[in-house]
Amino acid sequence: MIRTATPADIPVIHAMVRDLAEYEKALEEARASEEQLREALFGERPAAFAHIAEDDATGEPVGFALWFLNFSTWRGVHGIYLEDLYVRPQSRGGGHGRALLAELARICVERGYERLEWSVLDWNEPSISFYRALGARPQDEWTVYRLTDDALQALGAQG
Repeated sequence: MIRTATPADIPVIHAMVRDLAEYEKALEEARASEEQLREALFGERPAAFAHIAEDDATGEPVGFALWFLNFSTWRGVHGIYLEDLYVRPQSRGGGHGRALLAELARICVERGYERLEWSVLDWNEPSISFYRALGARPQDEWTVYRLTDDALQALGAQG
Protein backbone atom coordinates (compact mmCIF):
# COMPACT_ATOMS: atom_id res chain seq x y z
CA MET A 1 0.00 0.00 0.00
CA ILE A 2 1.23 3.48 -0.89
CA ARG A 3 0.03 6.54 0.98
CA THR A 4 0.94 10.19 1.31
CA ALA A 5 3.29 10.82 4.22
CA THR A 6 2.05 12.61 7.33
CA PRO A 7 3.94 14.53 10.03
CA ALA A 8 3.85 11.38 12.17
CA ASP A 9 6.06 9.69 9.54
CA ILE A 10 8.98 12.09 10.03
CA PRO A 11 10.97 9.80 12.38
CA VAL A 12 10.68 6.82 10.02
CA ILE A 13 11.50 8.95 6.96
CA HIS A 14 14.53 10.35 8.77
CA ALA A 15 15.69 6.85 9.71
CA MET A 16 15.28 5.60 6.15
CA VAL A 17 17.13 8.63 4.74
CA ARG A 18 20.03 7.68 6.98
CA ASP A 19 19.74 4.01 5.94
CA LEU A 20 19.86 5.08 2.28
CA ALA A 21 22.88 7.30 2.91
CA GLU A 22 24.66 4.42 4.59
CA TYR A 23 23.84 2.12 1.66
CA GLU A 24 25.22 4.78 -0.70
CA LYS A 25 28.42 4.96 1.38
CA ALA A 26 27.80 8.60 2.33
CA LEU A 27 26.29 8.53 5.82
CA GLU A 28 28.45 11.47 6.93
CA GLU A 29 26.73 13.62 4.30
CA ALA A 30 23.21 12.92 5.62
CA ARG A 31 22.99 15.87 8.00
CA ALA A 32 19.28 16.71 7.75
CA SER A 33 17.46 16.70 11.07
CA GLU A 34 13.93 15.52 11.71
CA GLU A 35 12.91 19.15 12.21
CA GLN A 36 14.37 20.14 8.82
CA LEU A 37 12.46 17.33 7.15
CA ARG A 38 9.27 18.33 8.98
CA GLU A 39 9.62 21.92 7.77
CA ALA A 40 10.46 20.86 4.20
CA LEU A 41 7.53 18.48 3.94
CA PHE A 42 4.87 20.05 6.16
CA GLY A 43 5.90 23.65 6.81
CA GLU A 44 4.07 26.76 5.66
CA ARG A 45 5.63 26.46 2.19
CA PRO A 46 6.47 22.79 1.56
CA ALA A 47 9.54 22.31 -0.62
CA ALA A 48 9.12 18.56 -1.06
CA PHE A 49 6.58 15.77 -0.80
CA ALA A 50 6.76 12.17 0.35
CA HIS A 51 4.93 8.89 -0.01
CA ILE A 52 5.22 5.88 2.25
CA ALA A 53 5.12 2.21 1.23
CA GLU A 54 3.56 0.01 3.89
CA ASP A 55 3.72 -3.74 4.33
CA ASP A 56 0.29 -5.08 3.37
CA ALA A 57 0.18 -7.54 6.26
CA THR A 58 1.46 -5.37 9.12
CA GLY A 59 0.94 -1.78 7.97
CA GLU A 60 4.57 -1.10 8.91
CA PRO A 61 6.40 1.51 6.77
CA VAL A 62 8.94 -0.33 4.61
CA GLY A 63 9.92 2.33 2.10
CA PHE A 64 9.49 5.90 0.97
CA ALA A 65 9.78 8.24 -1.98
CA LEU A 66 10.69 11.89 -1.42
CA TRP A 67 10.24 14.22 -4.37
CA PHE A 68 9.80 17.80 -5.51
CA LEU A 69 8.66 19.64 -8.61
CA ASN A 70 11.04 20.70 -11.31
CA PHE A 71 10.27 22.58 -14.53
CA SER A 72 11.24 21.96 -18.13
CA THR A 73 11.65 25.03 -20.30
CA TRP A 74 11.64 22.69 -23.31
CA ARG A 75 8.35 21.03 -22.41
CA GLY A 76 6.84 24.08 -20.74
CA VAL A 77 5.48 22.08 -17.79
CA HIS A 78 6.46 20.78 -14.41
CA GLY A 79 7.88 17.36 -13.76
CA ILE A 80 8.76 15.38 -10.68
CA TYR A 81 12.32 14.97 -9.49
CA LEU A 82 12.63 11.94 -7.24
CA GLU A 83 15.24 12.81 -4.62
CA ASP A 84 15.10 9.55 -2.67
CA LEU A 85 13.56 6.14 -3.26
CA TYR A 86 14.26 3.58 -0.59
CA VAL A 87 12.86 0.21 0.42
CA ARG A 88 14.22 -1.53 3.49
CA PRO A 89 16.38 -4.55 2.57
CA GLN A 90 14.04 -7.12 4.15
CA SER A 91 11.15 -5.80 2.03
CA ARG A 92 12.90 -5.56 -1.33
CA GLY A 93 11.45 -7.67 -4.11
CA GLY A 94 7.92 -7.22 -2.74
CA GLY A 95 6.85 -4.60 -5.29
CA HIS A 96 7.11 -1.60 -2.97
CA GLY A 97 9.64 0.33 -5.08
CA ARG A 98 7.61 -0.28 -8.20
CA ALA A 99 4.43 0.82 -6.42
CA LEU A 100 6.09 4.04 -5.22
CA LEU A 101 7.29 4.85 -8.74
CA ALA A 102 3.88 3.97 -10.17
CA GLU A 103 2.26 6.42 -7.75
CA LEU A 104 4.61 9.19 -8.85
CA ALA A 105 3.96 8.34 -12.50
CA ARG A 106 0.21 8.47 -11.79
CA ILE A 107 0.63 11.94 -10.26
CA CYS A 108 2.58 13.06 -13.34
CA VAL A 109 -0.12 11.82 -15.71
CA GLU A 110 -2.96 13.23 -13.61
CA ARG A 111 -1.37 16.68 -13.37
CA GLY A 112 0.01 16.89 -16.91
CA TYR A 113 3.66 16.65 -15.86
CA GLU A 114 5.80 15.22 -18.63
CA ARG A 115 8.87 13.97 -16.79
CA LEU A 116 9.72 11.78 -13.83
CA GLU A 117 13.45 11.96 -13.25
CA TRP A 118 16.00 10.79 -10.70
CA SER A 119 19.67 9.98 -10.30
CA VAL A 120 21.26 6.64 -9.51
CA LEU A 121 24.83 5.89 -8.55
CA ASP A 122 26.65 4.22 -11.43
CA TRP A 123 27.72 1.27 -9.23
CA ASN A 124 24.17 0.49 -8.06
CA GLU A 125 23.48 -2.29 -10.56
CA PRO A 126 20.40 -3.74 -8.79
CA SER A 127 18.66 -0.35 -8.99
CA ILE A 128 19.82 0.31 -12.55
CA SER A 129 18.44 -3.05 -13.69
CA PHE A 130 15.16 -2.37 -11.88
CA TYR A 131 14.78 1.08 -13.50
CA ARG A 132 15.60 -0.23 -16.96
CA ALA A 133 12.99 -2.99 -16.55
CA LEU A 134 10.41 -0.25 -15.95
CA GLY A 135 11.38 1.45 -19.21
CA ALA A 136 13.50 4.23 -17.70
CA ARG A 137 16.52 5.25 -19.72
CA PRO A 138 19.76 6.86 -18.52
CA GLN A 139 20.57 10.39 -19.62
CA ASP A 140 24.20 9.53 -20.32
CA GLU A 141 24.92 12.73 -22.21
CA TRP A 142 24.35 14.82 -19.07
CA THR A 143 26.73 15.16 -16.13
CA VAL A 144 25.42 16.41 -12.80
CA TYR A 145 27.39 19.20 -11.18
CA ARG A 146 27.05 20.29 -7.57
CA LEU A 147 28.29 23.20 -5.48
CA THR A 148 28.36 22.65 -1.70
CA ASP A 149 30.19 23.71 1.42
CA ASP A 150 33.26 25.92 0.86
CA ALA A 151 32.85 26.20 -2.93
CA LEU A 152 29.22 27.29 -2.55
CA GLN A 153 30.14 29.81 0.14
CA ALA A 154 32.97 31.24 -1.97
CA LEU A 155 30.84 31.69 -5.08
CA GLY A 156 27.93 33.06 -3.04
CA ALA A 157 30.21 35.67 -1.53
CA GLN A 158 30.88 37.01 -5.04
CA GLY A 159 27.18 37.61 -5.75
